[in-house]
Amino acid sequence: MRSDIEIAREAQKLPIGQIAARLGLAETDILPYGHDKAKITHDCIRRLGDRPQGKLVLVTAINPTPAGEGKTTTTVGLGDALNRIGKRATICIREASLGPNFGTKGGAAGGGMAQIVPMEDMNLHFTGDFHAITSAHNLLAAMVDNHIYWGNTLRIDPRRITWRRVMDMNDRVLRQMVVALGGPPNGYPRETGFDITVASEVMAILCLASDLDDLRERLGRIVIGHTIERQPITARDIGADGAMTVLLKDAMQPNLVQTMENNPALVHGGPFGNIAHGCNSAIATRTALSLSDYVVTEAGFGADLGAEKFLDIKCRLAGLKPDAVVLVATVRALKMNGGVARADLGAENVAALQAGCANLGRHIENLRGYGLPVVVAINHFTTDTEAETEALRDYCASHGVQAALCRHWSEGGAGAEELARAVVAQAEGESDFAPLYLDDMPLRDKIETVCKRIYRAADVEFLPHVADRLAEWQAAGHGSMPVCMAKTQYSFSADPAALGAPTGFTIPVREVRLAAGAGFVVAICGDIMTMPGLPREPAALRIGLDADGLVQGLF
Repeated sequence: MRSDIEIAREAQKLPIGQIAARLGLAETDILPYGHDKAKITHDCIRRLGDRPQGKLVLVTAINPTPAGEGKTTTTVGLGDALNRIGKRATICIREASLGPNFGTKGGAAGGGMAQIVPMEDMNLHFTGDFHAITSAHNLLAAMVDNHIYWGNTLRIDPRRITWRRVMDMNDRVLRQMVVALGGPPNGYPRETGFDITVASEVMAILCLASDLDDLRERLGRIVIGHTIERQPITARDIGADGAMTVLLKDAMQPNLVQTMENNPALVHGGPFGNIAHGCNSAIATRTALSLSDYVVTEAGFGADLGAEKFLDIKCRLAGLKPDAVVLVATVRALKMNGGVARADLGAENVAALQAGCANLGRHIENLRGYGLPVVVAINHFTTDTEAETEALRDYCASHGVQAALCRHWSEGGAGAEELARAVVAQAEGESDFAPLYLDDMPLRDKIETVCKRIYRAADVEFLPHVADRLAEWQAAGHGSMPVCMAKTQYSFSADPAALGAPTGFTIPVREVRLAAGAGFVVAICGDIMTMPGLPREPAALRIGLDADGLVQGLF
């Protein structure tokens, strides 16, 4: 069986100008990065103005398992299929982070015959957006320490600096550290650490900002810490917002690439799905909606994290309204949720599948709670049996949703036409979308609402310092912000081993962070690391160049 990178390398790519022309864009509307990728210019985006918007389709999934679900692959396959049935469709997904690419995942551009290309570039440095975000974030960190070194006129309390540094790589030894050792020339020693770039508030800001002016305004609102008198200090107080905007000027422009079937795709931004809001940029989504009949986008991990954040954070802050949701599931993953070991997933087991469908059913109920029509995409594996597939279809029918069997991995867009037609039938109707909670609900109540209505927790535990911080932010005028839940992606609970649809558990909120520039409050639940570590056998061990200088090992 050929690997994803081998399949992607055989793609017959068109010059990126031809892909732009399919969207009605002129040569002057794009900035080419070589022959097969480009950025859409700020001037072009401004000219789109108030054009009529296409239909917005969100692709999400059941909770991820080692068995695989294929959410991005389904996103790409659906986009290709919509174009095949006569709809002008554009795909919008996130950029890949180097950390997980060299850690566990090994790549994030789809799979099989449903991929976005150039696959190698997308999974490596691409157009440099992540490097720009890393630089802008660390410029602010450097300016904070520099301000203290040269007299500290703002009276910043070094013990209360909350702005850490970032890098786009998994490196556990950098989570907690002491900087400025070596004497007075190196500054004032203090405890700090690194997060991964995709967890940076700068990443979240870039993905939610509407234009360069909004970007600078949001960057200026970043709270980096507090004074000795416990008053907040912002990036604007430090004077860093202008220079940070300059570093992000080009990164703010969405990246245009193509699928293996030469359909347009905007790949832009990449906040993590469990420790950030997990969606591509709002500016890319809105641009695509102005240029297309249909826009297919995705949200990180399972629907309890990615879809919830897409609907309660991105849609709220960016003024978006989805028209339909696709919920991806596989027979293999549902059998694993039903208690089957990974090594035994190839054997038919209808009973385990039916037991594991509890996970699927809960996601269906949650998504319907937002007033949205749902279609289940059964991402087909060769080991699936007819009895298992029919049992899954029957389960979906019992919940009043249509299930479409998809073979886009092996057949490309042709294998997802059933799904495309089902999505069109749902999206052409009227949705009754409403977010989970209102803006004026107190922050603590918002967290409890997500935990109890989406995760189905019996209780939420707020450590005393967390409760105090939420009350402080509520009083300071931040109470209208949405909440961004940082939780394990593998379970509805905070225990990654609790598969299926667990109940009776408590969600522990051990830390909260104010992302004043992005416009939300982060609630960290359980053992979630904002700087991941590499696994025992990282994907980097398999990545290298062959004798012809071609990348091997990305998948």
